Amino acid sequence: MSTWNGKHGTYLIAEIGGNHEGDFEYARRLAQLACESGVDAVKFQIYTGETLVSRVESPDRHVHFQRFELTPDQYIILAQLCRDAGVTFTASIWDIKAIEWIDPYMEYYKVGSGDLTAYPMLRRIASIGKPIILSTGLATMDEVRETVSFIQAQNPIYNDKNYLAILQCTSMYPIPDGDANLKVMNAFRENFNAAVGYSDHTVGTEAVELAIAMGAEIVEMHFTDSREGKTFRDHQVSFTSEEIRCLIEKIGKIRMLQGDSDKSATRSEIEAGHVEAFRRAVYPLRDLSAGTVLTENLITVLRPNHGIDARQYDRVLGKRINRDVKAYQKLDWQDLDD
Repeated sequence: MSTWNGKHGTYLIAEIGGNHEGDFEYARRLAQLACESGVDAVKFQIYTGETLVSRVESPDRHVHFQRFELTPDQYIILAQLCRDAGVTFTASIWDIKAIEWIDPYMEYYKVGSGDLTAYPMLRRIASIGKPIILSTGLATMDEVRETVSFIQAQNPIYNDKNYLAILQCTSMYPIPDGDANLKVMNAFRENFNAAVGYSDHTVGTEAVELAIAMGAEIVEMHFTDSREGKTFRDHQVSFTSEEIRCLIEKIGKIRMLQGDSDKSATRSEIEAGHVEAFRRAVYPLRDLSAGTVLTENLITVLRPNHGIDARQYDRVLGKRINRDVKAYQKLDWQDLDD
Protein backbone atom coordinates (compact mmCIF):
# COMPACT_ATOMS: atom_id res chain seq x y z
CA MET A 1 0.00 0.00 0.00
CA SER A 2 1.32 3.44 -0.93
CA THR A 3 2.09 5.97 1.77
CA TRP A 4 0.17 8.46 -0.31
CA ASN A 5 -3.13 6.60 -0.76
CA GLY A 6 -5.85 9.10 0.05
CA LYS A 7 -9.34 8.33 1.27
CA HIS A 8 -10.67 9.64 -2.02
CA GLY A 9 -7.78 8.55 -4.23
CA THR A 10 -5.62 11.68 -4.34
CA TYR A 11 -3.97 12.40 -0.98
CA LEU A 12 -5.42 15.75 0.16
CA ILE A 13 -3.57 18.08 2.52
CA ALA A 14 -5.29 21.12 4.01
CA GLU A 15 -2.53 23.67 4.64
CA ILE A 16 -3.54 25.98 7.46
CA GLY A 17 -0.02 27.38 7.56
CA GLY A 18 -0.13 30.85 9.02
CA ASN A 19 -3.83 31.48 8.41
CA HIS A 20 -4.38 31.42 12.18
CA GLU A 21 -2.27 34.62 12.31
CA GLY A 22 -0.96 33.75 15.76
CA ASP A 23 -4.38 33.17 17.35
CA PHE A 24 -4.39 29.70 18.91
CA GLU A 25 -8.16 29.46 19.31
CA TYR A 26 -8.57 30.38 15.66
CA ALA A 27 -5.92 27.77 14.76
CA ARG A 28 -7.89 25.17 16.69
CA ARG A 29 -11.12 26.13 14.96
CA LEU A 30 -9.48 25.95 11.54
CA ALA A 31 -7.99 22.54 12.35
CA GLN A 32 -11.37 21.22 13.41
CA LEU A 33 -13.04 22.54 10.25
CA ALA A 34 -10.30 21.06 8.09
CA CYS A 35 -10.66 17.66 9.75
CA GLU A 36 -14.40 17.74 9.15
CA SER A 37 -13.98 18.63 5.48
CA GLY A 38 -12.76 15.14 4.52
CA VAL A 39 -9.06 15.77 3.86
CA ASP A 40 -6.38 13.21 4.63
CA ALA A 41 -4.03 15.55 6.48
CA VAL A 42 -3.98 18.95 8.16
CA LYS A 43 -0.77 20.91 7.93
CA PHE A 44 0.80 23.75 9.88
CA GLN A 45 4.11 25.62 9.72
CA ILE A 46 6.20 25.44 12.87
CA TYR A 47 8.67 28.27 13.36
CA THR A 48 9.75 31.22 15.42
CA GLY A 49 10.80 34.52 13.97
CA GLU A 50 14.16 34.16 15.68
CA THR A 51 14.97 30.79 14.05
CA LEU A 52 13.63 31.73 10.60
CA VAL A 53 14.61 35.29 9.64
CA SER A 54 17.66 37.42 10.44
CA ARG A 55 16.62 40.25 12.71
CA VAL A 56 19.45 42.34 11.18
CA GLU A 57 19.08 41.61 7.48
CA SER A 58 15.28 41.51 7.38
CA PRO A 59 13.90 43.12 10.54
CA ASP A 60 10.36 43.65 9.24
CA ARG A 61 9.92 40.03 8.22
CA HIS A 62 11.49 38.95 11.51
CA VAL A 63 8.77 40.83 13.37
CA HIS A 64 6.08 39.53 11.00
CA PHE A 65 6.88 35.90 11.73
CA GLN A 66 7.07 36.55 15.45
CA ARG A 67 3.43 37.68 15.32
CA PHE A 68 2.46 34.30 13.84
CA GLU A 69 4.16 32.10 16.43
CA LEU A 70 2.38 29.43 18.44
CA THR A 71 3.91 27.57 21.36
CA PRO A 72 5.10 23.95 21.32
CA ASP A 73 2.29 22.96 23.68
CA GLN A 74 -0.25 24.58 21.36
CA TYR A 75 1.07 22.70 18.34
CA ILE A 76 0.90 19.44 20.28
CA ILE A 77 -2.73 20.17 21.16
CA LEU A 78 -3.44 20.76 17.46
CA ALA A 79 -1.67 17.53 16.52
CA GLN A 80 -3.70 15.59 19.06
CA LEU A 81 -6.91 17.19 17.82
CA CYS A 82 -6.16 15.89 14.33
CA ARG A 83 -5.27 12.43 15.61
CA ASP A 84 -8.48 12.21 17.59
CA ALA A 85 -10.39 13.06 14.40
CA GLY A 86 -8.60 10.31 12.46
CA VAL A 87 -6.74 12.83 10.31
CA THR A 88 -2.98 12.99 9.87
CA PHE A 89 -1.19 15.96 11.40
CA THR A 90 1.85 17.27 9.58
CA ALA A 91 3.89 20.43 9.37
CA SER A 92 6.65 22.25 7.62
CA ILE A 93 9.31 22.48 10.32
CA TRP A 94 11.18 25.77 9.93
CA ASP A 95 12.87 25.49 13.32
CA ILE A 96 15.30 22.58 13.51
CA LYS A 97 15.01 22.46 17.29
CA ALA A 98 11.26 21.88 17.04
CA ILE A 99 11.86 18.46 15.49
CA GLU A 100 12.67 17.04 18.93
CA TRP A 101 9.27 17.75 20.44
CA ILE A 102 7.03 17.46 17.35
CA ASP A 103 8.47 14.26 15.85
CA PRO A 104 6.26 11.87 17.89
CA TYR A 105 3.25 13.46 16.16
CA MET A 106 4.67 13.41 12.63
CA GLU A 107 3.99 10.55 10.21
CA TYR A 108 5.98 12.34 7.53
CA TYR A 109 7.73 15.67 7.04
CA LYS A 110 6.84 18.42 4.60
CA VAL A 111 9.75 20.50 3.31
CA GLY A 112 8.55 23.88 2.09
CA SER A 113 9.91 25.45 -1.07
CA GLY A 114 12.08 27.91 0.84
CA ASP A 115 13.94 25.04 2.51
CA LEU A 116 14.68 23.09 -0.69
CA THR A 117 18.28 24.26 -0.40
CA ALA A 118 18.51 24.29 3.42
CA TYR A 119 20.83 21.27 3.55
CA PRO A 120 21.36 21.25 7.34
CA MET A 121 17.58 21.05 7.81
CA LEU A 122 17.25 18.39 5.12
CA ARG A 123 20.06 16.33 6.67
CA ARG A 124 18.34 16.36 10.06
CA ILE A 125 14.95 15.38 8.64
CA ALA A 126 16.40 12.64 6.44
CA SER A 127 18.23 11.16 9.43
CA ILE A 128 14.84 10.36 10.99
CA GLY A 129 13.82 8.16 8.07
CA LYS A 130 10.17 9.15 7.87
CA PRO A 131 8.60 9.96 4.48
CA ILE A 132 9.29 13.41 3.05
CA ILE A 133 7.17 15.64 0.83
CA LEU A 134 9.30 18.17 -1.00
CA SER A 135 7.85 21.37 -2.48
CA THR A 136 9.79 22.89 -5.35
CA GLY A 137 8.81 26.54 -5.69
CA LEU A 138 11.66 28.85 -6.80
CA ALA A 139 13.71 25.88 -8.03
CA THR A 140 15.17 24.82 -11.33
CA MET A 141 15.05 21.16 -12.33
CA ASP A 142 18.80 20.93 -11.62
CA GLU A 143 18.23 22.25 -8.10
CA VAL A 144 15.44 19.73 -7.51
CA ARG A 145 17.72 16.98 -8.78
CA GLU A 146 20.56 18.12 -6.50
CA THR A 147 18.27 18.20 -3.45
CA VAL A 148 16.80 14.79 -4.19
CA SER A 149 20.33 13.38 -4.58
CA PHE A 150 21.37 15.02 -1.31
CA ILE A 151 18.41 13.53 0.57
CA GLN A 152 19.00 10.09 -0.92
CA ALA A 153 22.67 10.28 0.00
CA GLN A 154 21.70 10.84 3.64
CA ASN A 155 19.40 7.82 3.67
CA PRO A 156 18.85 5.36 0.80
CA ILE A 157 15.27 4.79 1.95
CA TYR A 158 14.42 7.91 -0.07
CA ASN A 159 15.00 6.00 -3.30
CA ASP A 160 11.57 4.48 -2.58
CA LYS A 161 8.61 6.56 -3.78
CA ASN A 162 6.71 5.59 -0.64
CA TYR A 163 9.25 7.71 1.22
CA LEU A 164 9.73 10.63 -1.14
CA ALA A 165 7.16 12.84 -2.86
CA ILE A 166 7.86 15.89 -5.02
CA LEU A 167 5.29 18.64 -5.51
CA GLN A 168 5.16 21.19 -8.30
CA CYS A 169 4.78 24.56 -6.62
CA THR A 170 5.16 28.25 -7.44
CA SER A 171 6.01 30.34 -4.39
CA MET A 172 3.83 33.39 -4.77
CA TYR A 173 0.49 34.21 -3.10
CA PRO A 174 -1.50 34.27 -5.32
CA ILE A 175 0.09 33.25 -8.60
CA PRO A 176 -1.14 33.96 -12.13
CA ASP A 177 -2.74 30.89 -13.68
CA GLY A 178 0.03 30.80 -16.25
CA ASP A 179 2.60 30.23 -13.48
CA ALA A 180 1.02 27.03 -12.16
CA ASN A 181 3.01 24.97 -14.72
CA LEU A 182 1.24 21.72 -13.99
CA LYS A 183 3.12 19.96 -16.78
CA VAL A 184 6.20 20.03 -14.55
CA MET A 185 4.61 17.06 -12.79
CA ASN A 186 5.21 15.04 -15.95
CA ALA A 187 8.88 16.03 -15.91
CA PHE A 188 9.15 14.96 -12.28
CA ARG A 189 7.75 11.54 -13.18
CA GLU A 190 10.33 11.19 -15.93
CA ASN A 191 13.26 12.26 -13.76
CA PHE A 192 12.58 10.79 -10.33
CA ASN A 193 11.35 7.62 -8.68
CA ALA A 194 9.05 9.56 -6.39
CA ALA A 195 5.39 10.24 -5.84
CA VAL A 196 4.37 13.40 -7.70
CA GLY A 197 1.84 16.04 -6.80
CA TYR A 198 0.95 19.71 -6.69
CA SER A 199 0.97 22.46 -4.06
CA ASP A 200 -1.54 25.14 -4.99
CA HIS A 201 -1.24 28.91 -4.72
CA THR A 202 -3.79 29.93 -7.36
CA VAL A 203 -7.12 31.64 -6.84
CA GLY A 204 -10.01 29.26 -7.43
CA THR A 205 -10.20 25.49 -7.64
CA GLU A 206 -9.48 24.81 -11.31
CA ALA A 207 -5.72 24.23 -10.98
CA VAL A 208 -6.23 21.62 -8.26
CA GLU A 209 -8.94 19.87 -10.26
CA LEU A 210 -6.72 19.77 -13.34
CA ALA A 211 -3.73 18.55 -11.33
CA ILE A 212 -5.84 15.66 -10.05
CA ALA A 213 -7.01 14.87 -13.57
CA MET A 214 -3.34 14.88 -14.63
CA GLY A 215 -2.57 12.22 -12.05
CA ALA A 216 -1.34 14.17 -9.03
CA GLU A 217 -0.94 11.66 -6.21
CA ILE A 218 -0.82 14.41 -3.58
CA VAL A 219 -2.48 17.82 -3.57
CA GLU A 220 -1.80 20.46 -0.96
CA MET A 221 -4.08 23.47 -0.77
CA HIS A 222 -4.30 26.27 1.75
CA PHE A 223 -7.33 26.20 4.01
CA THR A 224 -9.44 28.85 5.71
CA ASP A 225 -12.93 29.26 7.13
CA SER A 226 -13.72 32.23 4.88
CA ARG A 227 -11.87 34.61 2.56
CA GLU A 228 -14.24 37.47 3.28
CA GLY A 229 -12.69 40.41 5.11
CA LYS A 230 -9.27 38.74 5.42
CA THR A 231 -6.18 40.82 4.69
CA PHE A 232 -3.46 38.17 5.22
CA ARG A 233 -2.52 37.06 1.70
CA ASP A 234 -2.72 33.28 2.27
CA HIS A 235 -6.46 33.40 2.87
CA GLN A 236 -7.01 34.50 -0.74
CA VAL A 237 -5.50 31.28 -2.14
CA SER A 238 -7.25 29.07 0.40
CA PHE A 239 -10.06 26.56 0.03
CA THR A 240 -13.02 26.58 2.40
CA SER A 241 -14.66 23.48 3.86
CA GLU A 242 -17.44 23.60 1.29
CA GLU A 243 -14.96 23.91 -1.56
CA ILE A 244 -13.04 20.89 -0.32
CA ARG A 245 -16.24 18.87 -0.11
CA CYS A 246 -17.07 19.88 -3.67
CA LEU A 247 -13.54 18.94 -4.70
CA ILE A 248 -13.93 15.50 -3.16
CA GLU A 249 -17.13 14.98 -5.18
CA LYS A 250 -15.27 16.05 -8.31
CA ILE A 251 -12.44 13.63 -7.55
CA GLY A 252 -14.97 10.81 -7.71
CA LYS A 253 -16.20 12.11 -11.08
CA ILE A 254 -12.65 12.58 -12.36
CA ARG A 255 -11.65 9.05 -11.35
CA MET A 256 -14.79 7.66 -12.98
CA LEU A 257 -14.04 9.54 -16.21
CA GLN A 258 -10.42 8.39 -16.16
CA GLY A 259 -11.45 4.75 -15.90
CA ASP A 260 -8.52 2.39 -16.38
CA SER A 261 -5.96 1.59 -19.04
CA ASP A 262 -7.71 -1.57 -20.30
CA LYS A 263 -8.97 -0.71 -23.78
CA SER A 264 -12.00 -2.82 -24.64
CA ALA A 265 -15.67 -2.44 -25.42
CA THR A 266 -17.42 -1.19 -22.32
CA ARG A 267 -20.40 -2.84 -20.71
CA SER A 268 -22.62 0.07 -21.81
CA GLU A 269 -21.51 -0.35 -25.44
CA ILE A 270 -22.08 -4.10 -25.34
CA GLU A 271 -25.44 -3.93 -23.57
CA ALA A 272 -26.65 -1.30 -26.08
CA GLY A 273 -25.70 -3.60 -28.96
CA HIS A 274 -23.38 -1.00 -30.42
CA VAL A 275 -20.56 -3.42 -31.23
CA GLU A 276 -22.79 -4.80 -34.00
CA ALA A 277 -24.97 -1.76 -34.69
CA PHE A 278 -22.11 0.73 -35.20
CA ARG A 279 -19.77 -1.53 -37.15
CA ARG A 280 -20.08 -2.63 -40.77
CA ALA A 281 -20.40 -5.90 -42.65
CA VAL A 282 -20.24 -6.88 -46.34
CA TYR A 283 -23.55 -6.53 -48.24
CA PRO A 284 -24.56 -7.03 -51.90
CA LEU A 285 -25.48 -3.79 -53.70
CA ARG A 286 -28.08 -5.50 -55.95
CA ASP A 287 -29.95 -8.75 -56.36
CA LEU A 288 -27.44 -11.42 -57.34
CA SER A 289 -28.06 -14.86 -58.82
CA ALA A 290 -26.21 -18.00 -57.90
CA GLY A 291 -22.88 -18.27 -59.68
CA THR A 292 -22.13 -14.53 -59.69
CA VAL A 293 -18.51 -13.66 -58.93
CA LEU A 294 -18.29 -10.87 -56.37
CA THR A 295 -16.46 -7.74 -57.53
CA GLU A 296 -16.09 -4.26 -56.04
CA ASN A 297 -19.04 -2.89 -57.99
CA LEU A 298 -21.32 -5.60 -56.59
CA ILE A 299 -20.65 -5.32 -52.83
CA THR A 300 -20.28 -2.63 -50.20
CA VAL A 301 -19.84 -2.36 -46.42
CA LEU A 302 -22.76 -1.15 -44.29
CA ARG A 303 -24.07 -1.16 -40.77
CA PRO A 304 -24.98 -3.33 -38.88
CA ASN A 305 -22.18 -5.85 -38.63
CA HIS A 306 -24.33 -8.88 -39.45
CA GLY A 307 -22.79 -11.75 -41.38
CA ILE A 308 -19.32 -11.16 -42.83
CA ASP A 309 -17.28 -8.51 -40.99
CA ALA A 310 -16.13 -5.53 -43.08
CA ARG A 311 -12.52 -6.44 -42.23
CA GLN A 312 -13.01 -9.51 -44.47
CA TYR A 313 -13.98 -7.42 -47.52
CA ASP A 314 -10.83 -8.32 -49.48
CA ARG A 315 -11.35 -12.01 -48.81
CA VAL A 316 -14.87 -11.80 -50.23
CA LEU A 317 -13.72 -10.35 -53.55
CA GLY A 318 -13.50 -13.04 -56.23
CA LYS A 319 -15.73 -15.47 -54.35
CA ARG A 320 -18.72 -16.97 -56.16
CA ILE A 321 -22.28 -16.72 -54.76
CA ASN A 322 -23.76 -20.24 -54.45
CA ARG A 323 -27.38 -19.09 -54.02
CA ASP A 324 -29.59 -16.24 -55.09
CA VAL A 325 -29.36 -13.23 -52.74
CA LYS A 326 -31.30 -10.00 -52.46
CA ALA A 327 -29.72 -6.52 -52.41
CA TYR A 328 -28.55 -5.49 -48.90
CA GLN A 329 -29.23 -8.98 -47.55
CA LYS A 330 -26.85 -10.36 -44.95
CA LEU A 331 -24.12 -12.60 -46.37
CA ASP A 332 -22.60 -15.60 -44.60
CA TRP A 333 -19.48 -17.53 -45.48
CA GLN A 334 -21.56 -20.60 -46.39
CA ASP A 335 -23.12 -18.49 -49.18
CA LEU A 336 -19.75 -18.24 -50.92
CA ASP A 337 -17.55 -20.65 -52.86
CA ASP A 338 -13.98 -20.15 -54.08
